[in-house]
Amino acid sequence: VKVWLIAALAVCLIVAVGLFLASLYFVAAYQPEVRELAVAYLEQRFDAQVELADLRVRLPEFSPLQLILARGRGAIARVQGQGLVLRRNGTSAPMFVAHAFSLELDLGSLISPPVVVPRLSVDGLEITVPPKGQRPSFVAPAPAAPAKASRLTEREITGTVIANIDIVNSRLIILPKDPSRAPLDFAIHELHLQPRPTGSAMAYQVKLDNPKPPGAITSQGTFGPWNAQNPADSAVQGTYVFQNADLGVFNEIAGKLDSTGRFSGTLGAISAEGHVNVPDFRLKRSGNPVPLTADYQALVDGQNGNTTLQPVWARLGRTEFVTSGTVMKHEKDSRKAIELDVNMLRGDLRDLLRLAMKGDPLLEGEINLKARINIPPLTGTVKEKLILDGRFDIESGHFTRVNVQNTLDALSRRAQGRPSDPSIDNVFSSMNGVFHMEDQRIVFQSLGFAVPGAQVDLQGALGLEPDSMDFHGSIKMQARISDMLTGWKKWVARPIDPFFEKNGAGTFLKIKVGGSTKSPTFGLDR
Repeated sequence: VKVWLIAALAVCLIVAVGLFLASLYFVAAYQPEVRELAVAYLEQRFDAQVELADLRVRLPEFSPLQLILARGRGAIARVQGQGLVLRRNGTSAPMFVAHAFSLELDLGSLISPPVVVPRLSVDGLEITVPPKGQRPSFVAPAPAAPAKASRLTEREITGTVIANIDIVNSRLIILPKDPSRAPLDFAIHELHLQPRPTGSAMAYQVKLDNPKPPGAITSQGTFGPWNAQNPADSAVQGTYVFQNADLGVFNEIAGKLDSTGRFSGTLGAISAEGHVNVPDFRLKRSGNPVPLTADYQALVDGQNGNTTLQPVWARLGRTEFVTSGTVMKHEKDSRKAIELDVNMLRGDLRDLLRLAMKGDPLLEGEINLKARINIPPLTGTVKEKLILDGRFDIESGHFTRVNVQNTLDALSRRAQGRPSDPSIDNVFSSMNGVFHMEDQRIVFQSLGFAVPGAQVDLQGALGLEPDSMDFHGSIKMQARISDMLTGWKKWVARPIDPFFEKNGAGTFLKIKVGGSTKSPTFGLDR
């Protein structure tokens, strides 16, 4: 009996030692297998050189017998890595850097592909995008002969399934072509991806900070499949929410912007539509807030940011207008140019003046405006670069400043030959013009101003900085000079009436306007 007992104990001990040694071999065999799979997957998927500082595998708490008999199936291993660097083949600068990552892996899928990764977590991912012209091609080169044979086939690698990817504390850095300019630095707080097998779209959800204008963006949708031969044909679609964007970082404007929208298409042609709301939009030089809303449709090139607006329906205060155009970088230009056409019908003049001038608007009425705005890709502030061509027509204008309106009322009385008629009061004005603005100077090809009984036609220029005026033209009045006067002056002036009755007017005078908008000077122009 003792002999059989000793024999049984010996057999159990031998089996236990065998299972222990087998489990040690299992761990030793799987750790390089997982590392080889990770490196091969990344090299194939991104056509890149892969560096991996450290990778460790922690096996589940299965009994060695279970692990061996089930061939790992159902056993989820934890893999942790550090110092992952991806470089595009033929380049030295890193494309991706991940400080730390971890994943879960079904060990059974290593034996019977496809390999299944339920979740991959990345902390501290940095993606650096070089300036356009220095970016490597995404067209994969012809595969070279491998330095050593891999135990993993291409089918096993490309068939790997990663169910979920969670990325936190990450940055997307887009370097400018001009090294003196600050790069665009997007802080990506959370990014969740749900990859699909090669050839399928990837679902995403992201929360990030936009660098300029600074604000919070959340977006979700799908991206892909990635087209390595022609990235512009890679599909993308989704929705976004852009909140509390501070427009004050720009030189001339300020306000807090909120926007929502959706987009779809390919990277080469993204069709977007959405709504924009800036309740406190203002120009810094005036400081008066005017609410601005807009509904837009646009076509965006996702590779370079060129945008075609087609069109934008906007509302500034109570004034509605439509604009269309492009924001585009032309050949050899380092920055984008803006070209817009604006069409405004029956706008409220107070909205425009409140936006452009300090204090209360001095004129109210209806305005029709057609303009072409051109901001070329030059250095400097917007006001220094702005080129503007257009025409405007103001109807039923009324000055809100009493002294100005009283002056116009007096002009209208005299121009109608009724200088003492109190019923001519609070008269309406009309104004129209054709202009070109460049280098902070507005040149008026024509500028017309009228009140009942009088018409002023001018040509000239208005300087914005410094404030200056230089206009020349004429004034036509319905009444003769003598009719504008009262008492004995009326009779004294009658002999000179014929000298000023010209061009179908009772009185025709050549005039000039100089000085500044704050202190204008008027006189006869000889």
